[in-house]
Amino acid sequence: MEDTTTETATTTEPAPAAGTAPVRFDTKVAVLLRDDLETWQRLNVTAFLISGLGTAVPEVIGEPYEDADSTGYLPMIRQPVLVFEGSKETMTAAHAKALSRSLTTAVFTADLFGTGNDRDNRAAVRAVGRDALDLVGLAVYGPRNAVDKVLKGARMHP
Repeated sequence: MEDTTTETATTTEPAPAAGTAPVRFDTKVAVLLRDDLETWQRLNVTAFLISGLGTAVPEVIGEPYEDADSTGYLPMIRQPVLVFEGSKETMTAAHAKALSRSLTTAVFTADLFGTGNDRDNRAAVRAVGRDALDLVGLAVYGPRNAVDKVLKGARMHP
């Protein structure tokens, strides 16, 4: 009699080793840049906007880094920073949504390209009402879904 039993091979992925599973954050860090900025402006604005996040939300900062020679390096934000771009109208709408949702927000206005220090930067922002700010950059931190709603209409930076 011939054996008609068929063996079915199944493959299963091994469980990830401890500490190697992907980390999914409940929060999101995002920067929105106005789409008419020069390359140097985009880099400058992004750096300035993100610089304040760790002081306002210290839990976003990870542990210090160290190389194999025990040289220490500064800690950085522990999760990805997503960079988006959009029109002036998208920027204005995102700003209003971020404020209405009480999200942690940083702003960079066009006026700041003409100042050279923190005191003058703060004075330039203080001189203009919230709805009249000439925004060229916005950083937002908060729950993933809330940040996603703020960024509606923006696209990932190329």
